[in-house]
Amino acid sequence: MSWLTWLSPRRYATARSVRAGEAAAEAARKTVQEQEAREAAPAAAEEAPAAATGKKAARAAEPEFPVPGDVKAAAFFDLDNTVMQGAALFHFGRGLYKRHFFRKRELARFAWQQAWFRLAGNEDPAHIQDARDSALSIVKGHRVSELMAVGEEIYDEYMAERIWPGTRALAQAHLDAGQKVWLVTAAPIETATIIARRLGLTGALGTVAESVGGVYTGKLVGEMLHGPAKAEAVRALVAAEGLDLSRCAAYSDSANDIPMLSLVGHPCAVNPDARLRRHAREHGWRLRDYRTGRKAARIGIPAAVGLGALAGGTAAAVALHRRRR
Repeated sequence: MSWLTWLSPRRYATARSVRAGEAAAEAARKTVQEQEAREAAPAAAEEAPAAATGKKAARAAEPEFPVPGDVKAAAFFDLDNTVMQGAALFHFGRGLYKRHFFRKRELARFAWQQAWFRLAGNEDPAHIQDARDSALSIVKGHRVSELMAVGEEIYDEYMAERIWPGTRALAQAHLDAGQKVWLVTAAPIETATIIARRLGLTGALGTVAESVGGVYTGKLVGEMLHGPAKAEAVRALVAAEGLDLSRCAAYSDSANDIPMLSLVGHPCAVNPDARLRRHAREHGWRLRDYRTGRKAARIGIPAAVGLGALAGGTAAAVALHRRRR
């Protein structure tokens, strides 16, 4: 294991962050092992031509990286605004609202909490606690299998068309080089796993909600997988998989993920916010921006953009509900 594993900054990590990261890594590895056990050889053979096609395009874009055949390397991708436009948790919430999991008043409150969470990060524990409790109250008492089935439908309805092609090509380049590729997100591990599988990735590290007998209890294991907790999840998975952090890569749009990006030897800012763009330039990190010029110019006012997007999504969901009544 690389010396980076022990010398990378951990000053922002708490015991709950470490527990959340370890739980995410454990859940991710278990999910992948179960999936591999279910997969048949013919399915793998059918995917080979598609991978070969992606390989040609990805290598043309990134000729010197990643290194083919490096089994000690892996890639870790943030989800929201890195792999997918918008917040996965909000899209998931829209889908649950459509299926009458909660009322429009709760949707508006949930939307506001998610906007605040993305703006304030870990600077206001009270708001984060409120947002977390709101999300957990929605799924409490529901079966894990029910949420997984609904998640498949929601992906097709709200997420499939929001994947950034450029970021997907970066992930494919790592897969074609023989490396594992993981999503790392604050979204629920079940939602993140569905997205990872649909994109052909190895698996996902996400927030782990406690369940007993296949039913959600309304509690988390540790805390939300955000900021320092993401770094702890990557650290735990790298240790379990026997990888070398100095040979791994990480991709994110947010300065909140600097702890995760700082862990690896090949960090990359994708569609970065202003703080991350500045940090990436100061440290010589790679930069990729797949937004239009108009969208990229907005990075200086992330709060307004986040609130506007969430408010627009809320209005759309409420309007849809009214039309159906």
